[in-house]
Amino acid sequence: MRILYLHQHYSAPNGATATRSHAFATALLARGHQVTMACGRYEGAATGLAGEFHSGRREGRLRGLRIVEFDIPCGNAQGFAARSLAFARYAARASRLALAEDWDLVIASSTPLTVTLPALLAQRVKGTPFLYEMRDPWPELPRAMGGVPGWALAGMEVMANAACRQARAVVALSEGMAATALARGAPRDRVHVVPNGCDLDLFGPQVSPWRPAEAAPWEMLAVYAGAHGRANGLDQMLDAAAVLRAANEHRIRILLVGEGSEKPRLRSEAAARGLHNVSFLPPLPKRQLASLLAGAQVGLQCLAPVPEFAELTAPNKLMDYLAAGLPVVSNLPGRAARLLAEGPCGIATAPGDAAALAEALLKMADNPLQRGAMGRAAREQAVRRWDRRLLAGQFIEVVEAAGEMAPVGLLAAA
Repeated sequence: MRILYLHQHYSAPNGATATRSHAFATALLARGHQVTMACGRYEGAATGLAGEFHSGRREGRLRGLRIVEFDIPCGNAQGFAARSLAFARYAARASRLALAEDWDLVIASSTPLTVTLPALLAQRVKGTPFLYEMRDPWPELPRAMGGVPGWALAGMEVMANAACRQARAVVALSEGMAATALARGAPRDRVHVVPNGCDLDLFGPQVSPWRPAEAAPWEMLAVYAGAHGRANGLDQMLDAAAVLRAANEHRIRILLVGEGSEKPRLRSEAAARGLHNVSFLPPLPKRQLASLLAGAQVGLQCLAPVPEFAELTAPNKLMDYLAAGLPVVSNLPGRAARLLAEGPCGIATAPGDAAALAEALLKMADNPLQRGAMGRAAREQAVRRWDRRLLAGQFIEVVEAAGEMAPVGLLAAA
């Protein structure tokens, strides 16, 4: 099939952001399909293209994958208006691409939800079927976080309903996301769960360890690697560091790696509070991140205390920690907590409880043998359940079935 894969935030492995769409596109190529990846310029991403933009676009082929990159910057540090404009500009450019060529299937990978607009347009105008990949459920999460205008939420409702009902298939990253697709009218037999997976070649015991200069050899290094936005609730990490400092605990260093709108404030806050046990690094390319995790002792997962996060999120960082064989300290209940209970391979604390986070880190520092056992359980779970190659195979099955299905209208009339 000729497949148009729409992912505004696409990155190849040499970038610092998630590479799920790259892995799945590569697997589709290996299966014999022709894949065009259409993306924008996402902060921390690296497409591998180096030529000049012409009329706001550049393209090339990397190991068989055709990449069309639009000159549309986007990142977590942008405000609501700037990001909304970037989403709209990408949807417009991607719509032109979707209509300009003949495709057998369009894959619309959200977020942002506006990526579904080109897919819906191509289906309406040219009858091109599409698959909707729900990586984050919108508007459920933006509504839960607050701060989004009512008119924007109303527009998201229309897009989400249309995408779920009109798609040949919906791929959700968790059972909770799948439930939202069903609630929006997606036929049950078209909803599939293909979770985030682990890159076992990139992360693992085969990687040479690296630690930044700030991390003393005697310190237990606990790493958070991800976005520094309002949704991530990283003030809880600063509060946990303050609890450790007040207890005169000097064995633990918290390292926050990444970028986002909250990072400047977090750095200033850490300095003002004298939190010398907290360090910051910019986003790291995945291979360097793999070395950092190999040199760390604990992976940290943190989100704001929003109840909807429990079942409606599937953080990539958790999969990276498991693949690296790191025990995890998390403040997320629900799905993530259940994963950590297996083995067990980590400790889940109550959302918003910084003291519990500090206590969990102390437990990890006090019990190196137990910490090592948890790390081995994490890697074992990654190999047994979350190998991305196996999940890519599941994704391909859904893609190929969607490409062979009868049109939505015919099914509805049957």
